[in-house]
Amino acid sequence: MKDKKCILGKLRGLIVLSIFSFQFSISYAQGVIDEVVWVVGDEAILRSEVEEERLRAQYEGQQIKGDPYCVIPEQMAVQKLFLHQAELDSVEANESSVSHQVDMRLNYYINQIGSKEKMEEYFRKPSSEIREEMMVMVRNQMIIQQMQQKLTSSIKPTPAEIRRYYNALPADSIPMMPAQVEVQILSFEPPVPVEETERVKQRLREFTERIQNGTADFSMLARLYSEDTESAKRGGELGFVGKGQLVPEFAEVAFNLSDPKRISRVVQTEYGYHIIQLIEKKGDRINCRHILIRPRISAEDKIRAIERLDSIRQLIASDSLLFEQAVIRFSQDKNTVMNAGLMINPNTGSSRFEYQELAPEIAKQIYNLNEGEVSQPFVMMDQQKNREVCAIVRVKKKTDVHRANLTDDFQAIKSMLEQKQGEELLHNWILQKQKTTFVQIAPEWQGCDFEYPNWLH
Repeated sequence: MKDKKCILGKLRGLIVLSIFSFQFSISYAQGVIDEVVWVVGDEAILRSEVEEERLRAQYEGQQIKGDPYCVIPEQMAVQKLFLHQAELDSVEANESSVSHQVDMRLNYYINQIGSKEKMEEYFRKPSSEIREEMMVMVRNQMIIQQMQQKLTSSIKPTPAEIRRYYNALPADSIPMMPAQVEVQILSFEPPVPVEETERVKQRLREFTERIQNGTADFSMLARLYSEDTESAKRGGELGFVGKGQLVPEFAEVAFNLSDPKRISRVVQTEYGYHIIQLIEKKGDRINCRHILIRPRISAEDKIRAIERLDSIRQLIASDSLLFEQAVIRFSQDKNTVMNAGLMINPNTGSSRFEYQELAPEIAKQIYNLNEGEVSQPFVMMDQQKNREVCAIVRVKKKTDVHRANLTDDFQAIKSMLEQKQGEELLHNWILQKQKTTFVQIAPEWQGCDFEYPNWLH
């Protein structure tokens, strides 16, 4: 067995020597300044890869603690440990999710840098190559995340362990919990007059006619008139998306388009009215443009809606109607109507909000209310649909700023312990994996204060 390990070690040494020699010959022959700086198992890490990651982190504003030429290759080496284990365990990424993430990131870069051409200039390569590299990066990130979740899935601290963890915390280490509130909401949209709906549809039909007779360009009209402000910046382009990423009414029409020269009929969704133009289809994904226009709600309609809500509020205040009953009877907020109006924080999945996490109009209404009190009717923007609704809100519970305690913050303390145990488990897993993985670091890259000290074993 000892001889076998020795032979394997020599073979790996020869492989590494070959990689470094091959790298040198390429640099010498082509004048390209690049080199293999690490080898982890059978995988090489190139100086150019480290440099690209440094540029990407710099552009995205990510702070690197320490020398980037020490931190970045070590992070890459750790990733290769997880990827190797994921391959052994048959852990794979969902390709549709990968494509969606890549499209979002590319659109972000293009919007921030200014154009596709400027993005290509910044990264010094064509967009097709940027996309391919980003596909690999995002796919690996998703696989690593799934692998880490698999390794830590057994962490389930008992109530007794959570109490022991909390009681062992030094007093000055117990975190301060911010003021939080639980809110119930009742909202509905003022009715849109038929005349206004017809006005919007006719406007979109006029756009279609102008595009088809060649007097206007779809992208230009989208930039000028579409009320989907994000896609309007890109001429209405949505980027490649799957059918499940679109609302059903929009998806049904968009995925039935086959001719990029044709414009869809007017499509109604919960966001308003659209016309759609196909750009390209790739398997089960589609890239298209759209123009969105929303019907306007008149001041008179808003006043009538506010008066209706005020009548409902008076019934609640006189104990003639419970807030929960009013929600079921009158609310049009499909996200809360089956939950007695209780709002759920999308960031945490709980019903608790910090004030800055709420829509400004709601935070303003509830700030001076006590538990159980209902606000005056008000108008607010529905962030999902990006249009105005009328609402009243009720404060279900308020918690002031305080040090975390087991009574009010059990779930938060549990999450702290789970995070601590998860970090410890993954740290120890990496230390063990280092012992069984062949690693070679170029001499000039070894003088680092590594987070995991066993790379040079």
